Amino acid sequence: MASQPQTQEPAPVRAEHRHNPYAYLVSDQQLDELLTRLGRRRAASVRRNQAVAAERAPREVYPRPGMAFVVMDPTAGPWVPNEEAVLATITVGEGGAAFLPYATAKAAGHRRLGRNYGEAVLVDPHLCGGGNFRYGHSAEVRGLIVGASGQTPDQDLYEAGTLATDLIAAITELHLAWEERVGPGEWFTPDGGPDRS
Repeated sequence: MASQPQTQEPAPVRAEHRHNPYAYLVSDQQLDELLTRLGRRRAASVRRNQAVAAERAPREVYPRPGMAFVVMDPTAGPWVPNEEAVLATITVGEGGAAFLPYATAKAAGHRRLGRNYGEAVLVDPHLCGGGNFRYGHSAEVRGLIVGASGQTPDQDLYEAGTLATDLIAAITELHLAWEERVGPGEWFTPDGGPDRS
């Protein structure tokens, strides 16, 4: 009797936004749903790259089933403190939440330095003061900074960059549909006037 292939349960994904700079495009609930959908893509990547044979692993076998992502708000000005500039957090898999402090440190360090935090750790440690995190890369794609943690530094970099790329594509698609719907105007708001919040 042939054994039945085992289907893996999808890794739990939790996504939560801190604030919504895209309220003219999506509601808070829709933003969380979008982030969760993108988190599920990263969960599938983690599962796939953890189960791959070592000789076929494009970025080596992933050591853990869980990881965390912190997405910084690309619309926040440089005067906004990092704690307030977090757009969203996403955790993947059991134990993923344990990596949130590290993903946060990478994203905040990147925002402060204006470049990949892991580069500073490796090449310019004079930019990293006491209490700063000592490992790992962050990614910036077209102004969107994402910190990720849970895998090796290079694997974190790949997953962070892919998440950033996916989020930019989703926001761009929503924005283009919004432009089609509302036509020309002067402000990115539902009523066509400046934001009064």
